Amino acid sequence: MGRITLCVFRYFQGSGLLGSGLLEPGFEPEYTWENNVLSLEQRKFYEENGFLVIKNLVSDADTQRFRNEFQRICRKEVKPLGLLVMRDVTIAKSEYVPSEKVVSKVQDFQEDEELFRYCTLPEILKYVECFTGPNIMAIHTMLINKPPDSGKEQEDIRHPLHQDLHYFPFRPSNSIVCAWTAMEHIDRSDGCLAVLPGTRKGPLKPHDYPQWEGGVNIMFHGIQDYDKTTPGALGDGEGDTIFFHPLLIHGSGRNKIIHFPQTISCHFADANCHYIDLKGTNQENVGKEMEEVFCKIYGLKTPAEGMSV
Repeated sequence: MGRITLCVFRYFQGSGLLGSGLLEPGFEPEYTWENNVLSLEQRKFYEENGFLVIKNLVSDADTQRFRNEFQRICRKEVKPLGLLVMRDVTIAKSEYVPSEKVVSKVQDFQEDEELFRYCTLPEILKYVECFTGPNIMAIHTMLINKPPDSGKEQEDIRHPLHQDLHYFPFRPSNSIVCAWTAMEHIDRSDGCLAVLPGTRKGPLKPHDYPQWEGGVNIMFHGIQDYDKTTPGALGDGEGDTIFFHPLLIHGSGRNKIIHFPQTISCHFADANCHYIDLKGTNQENVGKEMEEVFCKIYGLKTPAEGMSV
């Protein structure tokens, strides 16, 4: 497998503030850059746990604008180039009427000026630079509109526990970070983000589709050998933002109430990251699936049909 990926890169120049922070003797960070944004306590927390929560980072006005644009997409009033609109597997089997109640997620919104504005917010990039350095690239975008649980699945984690690095064919992992923002108040009852702190210190584990009653959404791969440890739920208020490492094991719980909580996110990476060959690795399966999805979206032949992409 070569360098195929669904990631669409957008480049940002950082603030150039690196090197102005102070370290205490004996503290040797691996996952954060030295600057004047994060406190020493915040750096230590991220280094140990693999995530950091920043309260009230994105304004209510911005989250409302993102909600409005998502509704326009659901009504098919706008059709940005390359946008992937997904319906939940339980909804896909019911009658389809264009509305936000049938769309569970949109991905790759880099050509939607309003949604991509999230990835350019100075308040977001200020923190991203702490993890990637100043040469920042946006590599994957997503807005989730989580549907109420259908009641068919007995597992606690509706989006199975996974590591985001599973989906990325480039390294080093320490130069990648996700910014994940709640667009409204979210807690355990409506399926907030759940994490296993400290797991970013481990390796990338094998992933595949879980055997769930009623089917699984496309690309919802889960770790195959995790030890069933209960993840900690990260309840968030509107505008709260979680920055987390791509090896952090995380997922999301079942939405047990009758509304559709929304989050918006972007993965960022150092522009100097390099691609790896997935052949023979535990990412080979997802790489092939990405090729198939990519070719279907853009009307291309798959490599199995004789065309390399």
